[in-house]
Amino acid sequence: MQTTTRQGVIVKRHVLNSPVMQTDSLNEILTILSRDSRTSPETIAKMIGLSVDIVVDAISRYEKSGVIKRYTTVIDWESAGKENVVAFIDVKVVPARDVGFDAIAERIARYPQVQSVWLVSGGSDLRVVVQSDSLRQLASFVSEKLATIDGVTGTVTHFLLKRYKEDGALFLDSDLDQRLVVSP
Repeated sequence: MQTTTRQGVIVKRHVLNSPVMQTDSLNEILTILSRDSRTSPETIAKMIGLSVDIVVDAISRYEKSGVIKRYTTVIDWESAGKENVVAFIDVKVVPARDVGFDAIAERIARYPQVQSVWLVSGGSDLRVVVQSDSLRQLASFVSEKLATIDGVTGTVTHFLLKRYKEDGALFLDSDLDQRLVVSP
């Protein structure tokens, strides 16, 4: 809370309602959480120069309003020893009257193996990210579920071969020294 005096009357207003607070500090809170969702409100408050109460309140408001959808962890499944097949599927669709691409995108998004669905520009309309335990399961999903949806006119599947970076996290072997040897 910020306290100000207006014509002899004490007015308490929440700092979150300040335009400067909304455009700068609140965006910084979201940026910090997007890089590492485990950053504590205390650490965020120190980083951006706000009180812990303001940061906690801002995060709570973001969660309640749906700005923050969920918190997640980036996992290197290969290092964990788990088979994980990821595919990027470009989907061509015929948009439905009055709802465009939304109805088909929403239907695709409801499948549990679908990680992301985006409307994109270029040669296809939707980009779908699918994760599966095996190539066979993924192929079955594309041929039996995705390609058979009314309005889907074609699919092109691209398989993930190797991760180098995901959501800002490097998947490179940092133990390898990439420096050149300097000799006299």
